[in-house]
Amino acid sequence: MSATPAWEDPRIAKGMKQQLHMRQELLRTGKNCLGWKLAFGGPAVMQRLQINEPLVGFLMEDALVPSGSSISVAGWVKPAAEPELTVYMGADLPPHSDRETTMGAIKALGAAIEVADVDHPSDDVEGTLARDIYQRHLILGKPDPSHAGGRLDGLNARVLHNHKLLAETNGFEALTGELIHIVSHVANLLSAFDETLRAGDIIIAGSITPPIWVAAGDLVHFQLQPLSPLSVSFQ
Repeated sequence: MSATPAWEDPRIAKGMKQQLHMRQELLRTGKNCLGWKLAFGGPAVMQRLQINEPLVGFLMEDALVPSGSSISVAGWVKPAAEPELTVYMGADLPPHSDRETTMGAIKALGAAIEVADVDHPSDDVEGTLARDIYQRHLILGKPDPSHAGGRLDGLNARVLHNHKLLAETNGFEALTGELIHIVSHVANLLSAFDETLRAGDIIIAGSITPPIWVAAGDLVHFQLQPLSPLSVSFQ
Protein backbone atom coordinates (compact mmCIF):
# COMPACT_ATOMS: atom_id res chain seq x y z
CA MET A 1 0.00 0.00 0.00
CA SER A 2 1.18 3.51 -0.80
CA ALA A 3 2.07 6.01 1.93
CA THR A 4 0.22 8.70 -0.03
CA PRO A 5 -2.31 10.56 2.18
CA ALA A 6 -5.76 9.03 1.84
CA TRP A 7 -7.28 12.21 0.41
CA GLU A 8 -4.79 12.15 -2.48
CA ASP A 9 -6.13 8.80 -3.69
CA PRO A 10 -8.32 9.82 -6.69
CA ARG A 11 -10.97 7.24 -5.75
CA ILE A 12 -11.24 8.64 -2.23
CA ALA A 13 -11.13 12.26 -3.38
CA LYS A 14 -13.97 11.75 -5.87
CA GLY A 15 -16.04 9.60 -3.54
CA MET A 16 -15.70 11.97 -0.59
CA LYS A 17 -16.70 14.97 -2.69
CA GLN A 18 -19.88 13.18 -3.77
CA GLN A 19 -20.59 11.96 -0.24
CA LEU A 20 -20.10 15.37 1.37
CA HIS A 21 -22.25 17.01 -1.30
CA MET A 22 -25.03 14.57 -0.33
CA ARG A 23 -24.48 15.47 3.34
CA GLN A 24 -24.74 19.19 2.56
CA GLU A 25 -28.00 18.61 0.72
CA LEU A 26 -29.40 16.77 3.74
CA LEU A 27 -28.32 19.59 6.05
CA ARG A 28 -30.04 22.10 3.77
CA THR A 29 -33.32 20.19 4.15
CA GLY A 30 -33.13 20.61 7.94
CA LYS A 31 -31.60 17.29 8.92
CA ASN A 32 -29.05 17.27 11.73
CA CYS A 33 -25.54 15.87 11.64
CA LEU A 34 -24.63 13.28 14.26
CA GLY A 35 -21.01 12.61 13.36
CA TRP A 36 -18.88 10.20 11.37
CA LYS A 37 -18.26 6.52 10.74
CA LEU A 38 -15.23 4.45 9.87
CA ALA A 39 -15.15 1.29 7.79
CA PHE A 40 -12.72 -1.16 6.21
CA GLY A 41 -9.95 -0.65 8.77
CA GLY A 42 -8.73 -4.24 9.05
CA PRO A 43 -5.33 -5.07 7.51
CA ALA A 44 -6.68 -7.67 5.06
CA VAL A 45 -9.48 -5.51 3.70
CA MET A 46 -7.24 -2.45 3.42
CA GLN A 47 -4.82 -4.52 1.37
CA ARG A 48 -7.67 -5.78 -0.83
CA LEU A 49 -8.96 -2.27 -1.46
CA GLN A 50 -5.45 -0.83 -1.78
CA ILE A 51 -6.05 1.84 0.84
CA ASN A 52 -3.82 2.81 3.75
CA GLU A 53 -6.45 4.21 6.14
CA PRO A 54 -10.10 3.32 6.86
CA LEU A 55 -12.83 4.90 4.77
CA VAL A 56 -14.91 7.65 6.40
CA GLY A 57 -18.65 8.29 6.07
CA PHE A 58 -21.17 10.53 7.80
CA LEU A 59 -24.01 9.94 10.27
CA MET A 60 -27.28 11.84 10.56
CA GLU A 61 -29.55 12.02 13.61
CA ASP A 62 -32.53 10.54 11.77
CA ALA A 63 -30.60 7.25 11.40
CA LEU A 64 -30.91 6.68 15.16
CA VAL A 65 -33.26 3.99 16.46
CA PRO A 66 -33.51 2.88 20.10
CA SER A 67 -32.11 -0.34 21.44
CA GLY A 68 -34.68 -3.12 21.14
CA SER A 69 -35.98 -1.83 17.80
CA SER A 70 -37.15 -4.16 15.05
CA ILE A 71 -35.94 -3.00 11.63
CA SER A 72 -37.52 -4.05 8.37
CA VAL A 73 -34.98 -5.29 5.82
CA ALA A 74 -37.57 -5.85 3.09
CA GLY A 75 -36.02 -4.98 -0.25
CA TRP A 76 -32.50 -4.73 1.14
CA VAL A 77 -29.67 -6.34 -0.83
CA LYS A 78 -27.35 -7.65 1.92
CA PRO A 79 -28.23 -6.41 5.41
CA ALA A 80 -25.59 -6.46 8.11
CA ALA A 81 -25.22 -5.51 11.76
CA GLU A 82 -21.90 -4.32 13.14
CA PRO A 83 -20.99 -3.92 16.83
CA GLU A 84 -18.76 -0.87 17.24
CA LEU A 85 -17.10 1.46 19.72
CA THR A 86 -18.43 5.02 19.78
CA VAL A 87 -16.09 7.94 20.36
CA TYR A 88 -17.69 11.10 21.82
CA MET A 89 -15.81 14.28 20.99
CA GLY A 90 -15.60 16.92 23.71
CA ALA A 91 -13.58 19.45 21.73
CA ASP A 92 -12.88 20.40 18.13
CA LEU A 93 -9.87 18.50 16.80
CA PRO A 94 -7.63 20.41 14.40
CA PRO A 95 -5.96 18.43 11.62
CA HIS A 96 -2.53 16.91 12.30
CA SER A 97 -2.95 17.18 16.06
CA ASP A 98 -0.51 15.24 18.20
CA ARG A 99 -1.55 12.18 20.18
CA GLU A 100 -1.96 14.05 23.46
CA THR A 101 -4.26 16.63 21.87
CA THR A 102 -6.30 13.90 20.18
CA MET A 103 -6.77 12.00 23.44
CA GLY A 104 -7.70 15.21 25.22
CA ALA A 105 -10.51 15.85 22.72
CA ILE A 106 -12.22 12.51 23.49
CA LYS A 107 -14.68 12.96 26.35
CA ALA A 108 -16.19 9.46 26.49
CA LEU A 109 -16.57 6.09 24.82
CA GLY A 110 -19.68 3.97 24.35
CA ALA A 111 -21.22 1.13 22.38
CA ALA A 112 -23.09 1.12 19.09
CA ILE A 113 -24.64 -1.25 16.59
CA GLU A 114 -24.59 0.01 13.02
CA VAL A 115 -27.08 -1.45 10.57
CA ALA A 116 -25.96 -1.38 6.95
CA ASP A 117 -27.11 -2.62 3.56
CA VAL A 118 -24.18 -3.75 1.43
CA ASP A 119 -25.86 -2.86 -1.85
CA HIS A 120 -22.74 -2.08 -3.89
CA PRO A 121 -19.40 -3.87 -4.46
CA SER A 122 -16.89 -2.73 -1.85
CA ASP A 123 -14.07 -2.97 -4.38
CA ASP A 124 -15.48 0.21 -5.94
CA VAL A 125 -14.03 2.59 -3.36
CA GLU A 126 -15.37 5.73 -5.03
CA GLY A 127 -18.88 4.30 -5.35
CA THR A 128 -18.88 2.98 -1.80
CA LEU A 129 -17.94 6.40 -0.42
CA ALA A 130 -20.49 8.15 -2.64
CA ARG A 131 -23.18 5.90 -1.08
CA ASP A 132 -22.00 6.76 2.47
CA ILE A 133 -20.58 3.28 3.02
CA TYR A 134 -23.95 1.51 3.19
CA GLN A 135 -25.19 3.38 6.31
CA ARG A 136 -28.87 2.82 7.21
CA HIS A 137 -29.49 2.88 10.98
CA LEU A 138 -27.65 3.24 14.26
CA ILE A 139 -28.31 2.08 17.82
CA LEU A 140 -26.31 4.04 20.40
CA GLY A 141 -25.54 3.29 24.01
CA LYS A 142 -24.84 5.94 26.63
CA PRO A 143 -21.44 7.65 26.73
CA ASP A 144 -19.12 6.54 29.52
CA PRO A 145 -16.86 9.43 30.62
CA SER A 146 -14.66 7.06 32.65
CA HIS A 147 -13.11 6.15 29.28
CA ALA A 148 -12.28 9.72 28.30
CA GLY A 149 -9.12 9.95 26.27
CA GLY A 150 -10.04 6.79 24.39
CA ARG A 151 -8.89 4.49 27.19
CA LEU A 152 -10.02 0.92 26.53
CA ASP A 153 -8.92 -0.71 29.78
CA GLY A 154 -11.72 -2.44 31.66
CA LEU A 155 -13.95 -2.91 28.60
CA ASN A 156 -14.95 -6.31 27.24
CA ALA A 157 -17.31 -7.05 24.36
CA ARG A 158 -19.85 -9.87 24.10
CA VAL A 159 -21.75 -10.27 20.83
CA LEU A 160 -24.63 -12.70 20.33
CA HIS A 161 -26.42 -13.57 17.10
CA ASN A 162 -29.75 -15.35 17.57
CA HIS A 163 -28.84 -16.01 21.22
CA LYS A 164 -25.59 -17.78 20.29
CA LEU A 165 -22.28 -16.29 21.41
CA LEU A 166 -20.55 -14.97 18.31
CA ALA A 167 -17.61 -13.18 19.90
CA GLU A 168 -16.17 -12.26 23.27
CA THR A 169 -13.18 -9.96 23.03
CA ASN A 170 -11.27 -6.97 24.31
CA GLY A 171 -9.22 -6.85 21.11
CA PHE A 172 -11.18 -3.86 19.86
CA GLU A 173 -8.59 -2.56 17.41
CA ALA A 174 -7.73 -5.69 15.41
CA LEU A 175 -10.29 -4.95 12.67
CA THR A 176 -10.50 -1.17 13.03
CA GLY A 177 -7.00 0.15 13.56
CA GLU A 178 -5.67 1.85 16.67
CA LEU A 179 -8.37 4.07 18.15
CA ILE A 180 -6.43 7.28 18.75
CA HIS A 181 -4.82 7.06 15.32
CA ILE A 182 -8.13 6.67 13.52
CA VAL A 183 -9.71 9.60 15.37
CA SER A 184 -6.78 11.70 14.17
CA HIS A 185 -7.28 10.27 10.67
CA VAL A 186 -10.90 11.47 10.64
CA ALA A 187 -9.80 15.01 11.55
CA ASN A 188 -7.07 15.00 8.90
CA LEU A 189 -9.29 13.62 6.14
CA LEU A 190 -12.16 15.99 6.86
CA SER A 191 -9.78 18.94 6.80
CA ALA A 192 -8.74 18.03 3.26
CA PHE A 193 -12.41 18.55 2.24
CA ASP A 194 -12.96 21.75 4.26
CA GLU A 195 -14.76 20.00 7.10
CA THR A 196 -13.89 19.85 10.82
CA LEU A 197 -14.18 17.17 13.46
CA ARG A 198 -16.12 19.12 16.08
CA ALA A 199 -17.06 18.99 19.73
CA GLY A 200 -20.36 17.10 19.99
CA ASP A 201 -19.60 14.82 17.06
CA ILE A 202 -19.52 11.10 17.51
CA ILE A 203 -17.39 8.62 15.59
CA ILE A 204 -18.34 4.98 15.29
CA ALA A 205 -14.95 3.43 14.89
CA GLY A 206 -15.62 0.36 12.74
CA SER A 207 -16.93 -3.12 13.45
CA ILE A 208 -15.05 -5.07 16.12
CA THR A 209 -16.22 -8.33 14.50
CA PRO A 210 -16.64 -9.30 10.86
CA PRO A 211 -20.03 -8.09 9.56
CA ILE A 212 -22.96 -10.06 10.96
CA TRP A 213 -25.14 -10.92 7.96
CA VAL A 214 -28.76 -10.82 9.06
CA ALA A 215 -32.21 -11.67 7.72
CA ALA A 216 -35.80 -11.29 8.86
CA GLY A 217 -36.25 -13.00 12.23
CA ASP A 218 -32.66 -12.44 13.39
CA LEU A 219 -31.60 -10.82 16.66
CA VAL A 220 -28.24 -9.22 17.45
CA HIS A 221 -27.18 -8.43 21.02
CA PHE A 222 -24.07 -6.44 21.94
CA GLN A 223 -22.80 -5.63 25.40
CA LEU A 224 -19.72 -3.55 25.92
CA GLN A 225 -19.23 -4.65 29.51
CA PRO A 226 -19.66 -3.10 32.04
CA LEU A 227 -22.02 -0.81 30.06
CA SER A 228 -25.68 -1.56 29.34
CA PRO A 229 -26.44 -4.00 26.50
CA LEU A 230 -27.81 -3.05 23.09
CA SER A 231 -29.99 -5.17 20.81
CA VAL A 232 -31.73 -4.99 17.45
CA SER A 233 -33.96 -7.43 15.62
CA PHE A 234 -34.97 -7.68 11.97
CA GLN A 235 -38.24 -8.26 10.17
